[in-house]
Amino acid sequence: MENENIDLKKSLEYIGFSEKEVAVYLALLSIGKGTVTEISRKAGINRPTGYHILASLSSKELVKISGKEPKQEYIAESPDQIEKLLQNKIEENQKFINEARKIIPELKSIHNITDRPKVFFYEGSEGLEKVYEDTLTSHEPIRAYATVDDMHKGLSNYFPEYYKRRAKAGISIRAIIPETEIGIERSTHDKEELREVEFVPSDKYYFSPEINIYDNKVMIASWREKLGIIIESEEIADAMKKIYELSWLGAKQFKK
Repeated sequence: MENENIDLKKSLEYIGFSEKEVAVYLALLSIGKGTVTEISRKAGINRPTGYHILASLSSKELVKISGKEPKQEYIAESPDQIEKLLQNKIEENQKFINEARKIIPELKSIHNITDRPKVFFYEGSEGLEKVYEDTLTSHEPIRAYATVDDMHKGLSNYFPEYYKRRAKAGISIRAIIPETEIGIERSTHDKEELREVEFVPSDKYYFSPEINIYDNKVMIASWREKLGIIIESEEIADAMKKIYELSWLGAKQFKK
């Protein structure tokens, strides 16, 4: 009998009961019902602790209370309630798990691990402006794939001032641009806006997102999805710069 009680205690503790909750619960089950004094004596604990533990078991619907002090009694509910209690915990935990799944990707994006690429997302017009503002921190000429038509439609009042501020900061840019009327017109300001352009046929190479590569960053401005992305990684930026230089050489071939 003693060994059976030990196994019961271990099992109850395993599924989440504290040691004192187990003692009180088993004591109450064995006597069916009783006052806090009777139950505490049976469980081998003091009376104030008995009150606290019985309140905890009552909140778990394992114990019900009958009457009022000083004749208040505690009655053990059917042990079937334990299964119901665990089922409720499973459902509650699943809600926590579902909520955690929603925020884990965002938490990962800000998790600072040495040498791990950082990716930042910005939405809407304000987000797009934010990624362009970051390009003004560049310490080197910017390499860009850009479709001027989409840029000016996406942020119609932003770019004239942005071009001036970039030039004032002494940040030049090389840009591969689809050859459109708006792109050609913009290129007339290349000298004052510190820009060098290579045109590519718009019927074959019209790309919507703008991509800027500078320092250890790759900026992507998606005009269709109204989404700005900055990838911060030495390795990725270096690879994108090398790919860009190949593209720049290829773009020059269209002049011939």
